[in-house]
Amino acid sequence: MTIKKLQERKYEILLLALMQHLFVGIFLTDMDFYTRFIWPLNMLILGLGSIFLITEKHSWRHWFRNLHFIVILLLPIGIPFFNDLPWYFTFLNINYVIFFCFILVEVLRFLIKPGYINTDIISASICGYMLLIEISVFSLQFFQYRDPASFKGVDISSPALTFMDLVYFCSITFTSIGFGDITPNTHVTKLITAFIGIAGQFYTVVLVGILISKFSSKN
Repeated sequence: MTIKKLQERKYEILLLALMQHLFVGIFLTDMDFYTRFIWPLNMLILGLGSIFLITEKHSWRHWFRNLHFIVILLLPIGIPFFNDLPWYFTFLNINYVIFFCFILVEVLRFLIKPGYINTDIISASICGYMLLIEISVFSLQFFQYRDPASFKGVDISSPALTFMDLVYFCSITFTSIGFGDITPNTHVTKLITAFIGIAGQFYTVVLVGILISKFSSKN
């Protein structure tokens, strides 16, 4: 009965898991503690939050999600030990992008199907927005670790601060605020940032259209 209730609230659970992963830094000051303990815990909560998205237990998506979740759970645990190895962060960022793309596809599949609107649709819509930010953060982080000059204004003194700065940068880019304190510094990161801005606006416009369409068909 409890599992059934959790499954009914799967998008609210996923949304809470995404919010804590992106913004838990608001409550933390010890970045070493964050990197060693909070980040792995974040990923565990995020993985558990995505469990109920795929109900077909014997599908390839179910097995892929479970196996890949083990990989992304172990990756942040290895940061204190492999902090000086550039390839480790390349591997970490690629896997995180794949993981969040996989979840985003599952959310979009749900958003498109129903001809009605309810709290699940609203929660899934916000989840899609947060997942786009996650994908953008780890995509840009991939280039940041490959070339430390990719951005001006990003704090590279610790993996946690780099992650938080890119969460901030991607969030204000998606919302078109653009304070200008962090700026892309290479042609690659400039173009990816431009694409992120377009993708954020496109998602918002399409999402509003889908929500209005579902609301109209309901009435």
